[in-house]
Amino acid sequence: MAVLSKIRQRSILLIAVIGFCLLAFVVGDVIQNGGFSQTSRNVGSVNGEDISAQEFLQKVSMAEKNGQGVSGTQAANGVWEQEVKKILLDGEFEKLGLKIGKDQLINVIKQNPNIAQNPQFLNAAGIFDVNKFNEFLATLKNSDPERWNAWLKDEQNIQDFALEQMYYTMIKSGLVTTKVEAKAAYAKENDKADFDYVTVAYSTIKDDQVKVSDSEIMDYMKKNEKKYKSENSRDIEFVFIENKPSVEDEAEMKTTINGLLSGRVVYNEKTGKNDTLPGFKAAVNVEEFVNANSDIKFDSTYVAKKDLPLENQEQLFNLPQGEVFGPYIYNGYYCLSKMLGRQAGSSAKVSHILLSYEGSKAPAATKRTKEEAKAKADELLAQVKANPGSFPMLAMMNTDDTGSKQNGGSYDNVTKGQMVKPFNDFLFNNPVGAMGVVETEFGYHVIKVDAKYDAVRLATVARKIEPSEATADQIYTKATKFEADANDKDFATVAKEAGLTVNPATVKGTDEYLPAVGSQRGVVTWAFGRDTKEGDVKKFDNLQGHIIARVKAKNESGLMSLEQAKASVEPILKNKKKAELIKAKMTGATLEAVAQKSGASILTASGVSLQNAVIPNVGSEPKVAGKAFGLGAGKTSKLIEGEMGVYMIRTKAVVKAPALPNYSSYVTTLKSQNQGSASGRVIGALKSAAEIEDNRVEFQ
Repeated sequence: MAVLSKIRQRSILLIAVIGFCLLAFVVGDVIQNGGFSQTSRNVGSVNGEDISAQEFLQKVSMAEKNGQGVSGTQAANGVWEQEVKKILLDGEFEKLGLKIGKDQLINVIKQNPNIAQNPQFLNAAGIFDVNKFNEFLATLKNSDPERWNAWLKDEQNIQDFALEQMYYTMIKSGLVTTKVEAKAAYAKENDKADFDYVTVAYSTIKDDQVKVSDSEIMDYMKKNEKKYKSENSRDIEFVFIENKPSVEDEAEMKTTINGLLSGRVVYNEKTGKNDTLPGFKAAVNVEEFVNANSDIKFDSTYVAKKDLPLENQEQLFNLPQGEVFGPYIYNGYYCLSKMLGRQAGSSAKVSHILLSYEGSKAPAATKRTKEEAKAKADELLAQVKANPGSFPMLAMMNTDDTGSKQNGGSYDNVTKGQMVKPFNDFLFNNPVGAMGVVETEFGYHVIKVDAKYDAVRLATVARKIEPSEATADQIYTKATKFEADANDKDFATVAKEAGLTVNPATVKGTDEYLPAVGSQRGVVTWAFGRDTKEGDVKKFDNLQGHIIARVKAKNESGLMSLEQAKASVEPILKNKKKAELIKAKMTGATLEAVAQKSGASILTASGVSLQNAVIPNVGSEPKVAGKAFGLGAGKTSKLIEGEMGVYMIRTKAVVKAPALPNYSSYVTTLKSQNQGSASGRVIGALKSAAEIEDNRVEFQ
């Protein structure tokens, strides 16, 4: 009691002391981790303009919701690129004084068919009416603040898009292609050189005869810094111990699912008696049986033969009515399948070309009337009837259906009722090979029936083959032991002793995926953690198993990691060393002397251009081709280190292509190429010139 009394007397003091300790702990942690630093409030900055963490994370969340199958990391990286691009372009717009006027904004809005073709914004003549649109906005502002605010965001996005297009158009307008450039491109493509040559290939010297050190690779990278520039990265290595069922687990599941074939006796608590439950084959209510006993719910759809499990396709498709097949393994499940029914021609493969017109639901690629669309459809039908094999190409060139354009107009596994009624009726009421023109609300369709599939309706009981608790414990123990051993011993040695494969990987701070194991953001985050050092080892657990990773190297030099660059740099340096050995043998001032000394033959290359610098039976050799054009006829070169070996050449002739009356086609092509890549190159150039601070790794 005395002790309790003293505690009560000193409770205020104790609370104060504990509170002070907690405050010290929190503040210390904040200071250590930079909690009050600029990076804690901002994801990064571009040319001194901060990217707010709060706004960034809100946009990432929105991108995740709107993007189907988009991971958090993918969404974050996409939002980051948008934010950087916006800041860079806004800076350019401000320098140039670019702004979008009201009329320009309306013109851009009118390009959106959802607005321009909306009946409430059309006048009596069916034309978009700006006044009606403005009246709608005024009403929206006064009556629906939430939708009004949403519109303001949309309007801002439209303005940004319009400014971008104006900016890119200005840049493209400044990209002029001259006649001199066009003539040079023509000459590069059509001037030809013939030359004799002697070559000794690098492959004549084995790789193990020349050694390249890591320091030589690093020196080469530093000399070619732009080529090997990279973001900060980490070299890691990891093993994956899969959480998979044992042979005993599989056998136990087979026994369990076999038990569902025959009836079984269960105790009925309500009646106090034993009831005999029918097995799968005898079950009257098949759907109820499947849902009560399967890990995958009952599916009533008909399935075409080609979509059945390949290994058991014939048995399943030809199963008699009411019979059961199995157990069989499919996608990690033990399965029993019962035949419920068969349906002829339940699905089909079809090709079509859509020709929409003004007023149809599908926006037309080109403006055409209904009559013009029908005439074009009839014309295409005649072509495909004359040559059915031309359908895919005609579809790619003419269809207004973007969903099937790249597939040559083809849709597979189309079920009854999936398409609009006129399309559906033609497809399922005509035989394979039938062709015709059908009108729907989307326009005119040139249709060809490619195939029809019979289908079966199967009831399947599927039980996932999973590791038992005992197996999972054994796997976990193995992973834990590996982590402990790898902290004390060589990682590769421990992996070899455990019979595991070591996977190397170089990752950037914003990466998500690791080779062979997919999305593993936690591993990447740990590798870039402030407290993670080279040589650190850590285990990561997930549903699929356990990853044990080790940080091999932290690369913060701005260059690619040694491991990453080695695959491309080492062959270059080896070839340089091989070239020195080869040149020592290729002595002499003439082709004949060099051929005799090196044991090589004198060969001839004819019709080589600078555009296509390929030497027959050797490969692309731009340096050799360039030298051939630079030498005079009959002149011999010094030794040339090419892509595939060391060369000496003697030019026989350089034939200039005849001059063209004009070079307009080359001007057009070059201009199109330059303008087509302009926007991407502009953003790349702006990024290179900008000061960009990227702290995403602290927020992902």
